[in-house]
Amino acid sequence: MHLYIVTGSSRGLGAALVAQLAGPDRAVIGISRQHNPASQAEQWALDLADPVPAAERLQAFLRTRTGWASATLINNAALLSAPGPLAGTGLAELSAALRVGLEAPALLSRVFLAETAGVPERRILNISSGLGRRAMAGSAAYCAVKAGLDHLSRALALEAPGVGIVSLAPGVIDTDMQVQLRGADPARFPEHTRFQGLKDGGQLQTAESTAASIVRFLMRPDFGETVVADIREA
Repeated sequence: MHLYIVTGSSRGLGAALVAQLAGPDRAVIGISRQHNPASQAEQWALDLADPVPAAERLQAFLRTRTGWASATLINNAALLSAPGPLAGTGLAELSAALRVGLEAPALLSRVFLAETAGVPERRILNISSGLGRRAMAGSAAYCAVKAGLDHLSRALALEAPGVGIVSLAPGVIDTDMQVQLRGADPARFPEHTRFQGLKDGGQLQTAESTAASIVRFLMRPDFGETVVADIREA
């Protein structure tokens, strides 16, 4: 049996990844705040803005459920604070974005690596962004957590050379996050026009097509050889 753990699994790219991964001989666990009635995965209702309970639940699960042929952790969850200058972002909102986007992946990865040491094949896929590699005004927290994911992945790949670890930019996807960016106040978010142009120009990928590309990438035998990658160049 092959184990897949996906965060942010109730909607958007996470829900599409869960749907793509479902199949015989696969156990798929989705971690998100909300339940998705359409999902076939086992669902854990946990808020990753408070990541310790989620990490503890994963730890307990992995200690009692063993014998996996392979295990994969996909850190997909992210929280976009209201677009605008960091100085105007609410403190609780900023803290939640940083915790969901970077602290939670670090804690879950720590538990995953420690508790799956006996699994023959292990992979960690961190869903990053081009904004982790190119800064953008009005989205400092999101840029920071994605850059942090890239560097966390590099460090973990050095610490655990037998584990396939990749931080992958998935391209520009038509999700609720894009709606939030297009609906932002142009006076506070100077990139508003560019994101509206992506939508108007039909340049956004669907979550379903992106998930299919990501799963194909995840299954490749050379997964992990390039730690920081972009699906558009893979």
